[in-house]
Formats: sequence, structure tokens, C-alpha cells
Amino acid sequence: MDLEQAVWTVPGSRMKGGLEHRVPLPRTALDVLSRAREIHDGSELVFPSPRKRGEPLSDMTLTKLLRDTQLAHLTTVHGFRSTFRDWGTETEAASDRVLEHALAHRPGNETERAYARSDRLGLRRPVMEVWGSGTWRHSIDLTGSGLLGDIGRHTLGQMRNGHHG
Repeated sequence: MDLEQAVWTVPGSRMKGGLEHRVPLPRTALDVLSRAREIHDGSELVFPSPRKRGEPLSDMTLTKLLRDTQLAHLTTVHGFRSTFRDWGTETEAASDRVLEHALAHRPGNETERAYARSDRLGLRRPVMEVWGSGTWRHSIDLTGSGLLGDIGRHTLGQMRNGHHG
């Protein structure tokens, strides 16, 4: 993650399509990343497991959080991607191609993709700023404290109580 440039580069080896994906980080994400330093365990992980030092949070962490905050009946973790796409379309926040690039999809047919090599990072950045500020505000409204804030407090609390692994 390049916090100075506010870009998270996901290597192709971690992407379903096998291609590197750059994610513009909105100010709200940068704030969360800054606060995540409180739970740093010395590894390269941004959100380490509070129970197993050097291991990432379980893939079930966000699902459990949705259940604990009584939001599981409204959405799924994967549903956040779908929600982003619907929001982008309904608000006309960006073109369909920009929204698809934000989701790491490669729109167009094979010939179009061969010539359209840009990942539209510059066009995605303002979209992510608006999405970031909106989702943060709504998460605060829904839970009274913010979903990411709950994760951080829960994880930090477990680490302070010696539950590293």
C-alpha cells in the first residue's frame, strides 16, 4: 500500500482474474488505515488476527460483525460489491466502464480490452471519495459507532487482553 499516493496495489496473484488491481484509497480509508496502526502486531498485515500473531483476521470476521450488529439479514460481505455497483449506477457517479474497473472487472470485448489499457485510476478516485464518505456515514448511522470502528475496537481489545495466539 502506498499511503502517500493513496493507492493500494493488489498483486495479480491475489486477484481472481490474475491481473494487478490498483485501488484508489479515499480519505476515510486512509483514516481507518491510520487507526489500524494501533493493532499492528509487527507483521506486514494491516488487520492481524487478535488470536494468532502473524495471521490475518479470519475471513468470517466481517460476517460475524454483520451478525453481531443485526445487519446480516440486510446484506452479506460480498453484497458490499453489489451495493457499490448499484449505487454507482443509480447515482450516475461514473460511467459503467469506470464502475466495472473499480470492481476489477475488464469491460468490453477482447478487441476493446486489447486497446483500452488504462485502469481509469484517475476517474475512479473521485468516485471512491464519494463512496467512502457515504458508506462511512451510513455505517455510523446503522451501528451507532461504525462497522470498521467496531472491528478495530474488538481486535484492539482482544490484543490488549493477551489473545494473540
